Amino acid sequence: MSDALVIVLVAGLVGTAAGLLGPFLVLRRMALLSDAVSHAVLPGIVAVWLVAETRAPLPVVIGAAAFAVICVLGIDALRATGLVASDAAIALVFPALFSLGVLGVTRFAEGIHLDLDSTIYGELAFVPFDTMSLLGVEVIRPAVVLAVVVAVNLALVALLWKELKATTFDPQFGAVVGLRPRLLSRLLLLAVAVTAVAAFQAVGAILVVTMLIVPAATAYLLTDSLKVMVGLAVGVGWVGAVAGHTIALAVDSNIAGAMGLVCAACFVLALVASPRYGVLARRRRRRRAPATP
Repeated sequence: MSDALVIVLVAGLVGTAAGLLGPFLVLRRMALLSDAVSHAVLPGIVAVWLVAETRAPLPVVIGAAAFAVICVLGIDALRATGLVASDAAIALVFPALFSLGVLGVTRFAEGIHLDLDSTIYGELAFVPFDTMSLLGVEVIRPAVVLAVVVAVNLALVALLWKELKATTFDPQFGAVVGLRPRLLSRLLLLAVAVTAVAAFQAVGAILVVTMLIVPAATAYLLTDSLKVMVGLAVGVGWVGAVAGHTIALAVDSNIAGAMGLVCAACFVLALVASPRYGVLARRRRRRRAPATP
């Protein structure tokens, strides 16, 4: 498998894992959570180094996941008080954890050899070199990890589709019929945390946030069907992966940045040209509407 195909495959897997969850975040108005989780893992990486003095993938993932869960549970706990809105809870928790991580990286960067730029922006060009042996076969580690995450997210969404759908559109009704919307919300948030951690080292924080939110927001403008919205979100993620890689090679730029830009361009196109909710469609409807006396 060529390096280019590996890069596109890994980015596409990130888009698939994120696209399965992103629509629920957008519909629940919790889009900022992905940004919070992707930044809150930094102190986990530092903590692993301080405790075990290692940057081996498994301990790092465990440490990062622990702080991602702390972030999610902290946000959920603040929301549960009823005194803090969702956006405010996110804005209170993740800057504190991210700041802790930045201080740790700055203080111990010489030992960790962790570059903040690569952590935030990612460097997909190095993905083909991150390999491991699986059943005697050399495979790309991020691709295997992300394939497992995709399978887990798909199973979660498929098994709890009706429950997630009901509690997303009407959480009060979900509580009345015993669907336990708070538990489902925590499961969803934990799945987001695991997805962010799995993709973090391979693609960087910015592309993780982009893939979780921008394709879902694009799909939201194009359909009223949740199933179609999930499918479109996954599709936009793959368009961003393929087209972004092509553009990055053509202009010799950062691959993750180019992929994010393509996803953003898809959103702008949907915002302008969506048949029902686009800017042009709304203008046409206003022109056709009869003038009020």
